[in-house]
Amino acid sequence: MQQTRQVTALIEREGDGYVALCPELDIASQGDTIEDARRNLLEALELFLETASPSEVQELLLPWLRLTATRRSAS
Repeated sequence: MQQTRQVTALIEREGDGYVALCPELDIASQGDTIEDARRNLLEALELFLETASPSEVQELLLPWLRLTATRRSAS
């Protein structure tokens, strides 16, 4: 069964281009435009998820899931 999760994409201007970061998985990419940076980050995420073991993905996401749960219950 395939799971769907949303992750964050932060895109910032840096010099003449843009840097895109997914902080949950510590994956970054770049591009000449916002759209290029977003597209390149998506490709980097797909490649990571294709090659990483499920335990590696879980290990990276678990602290973020706890943080999200803590934030929601504190509200």
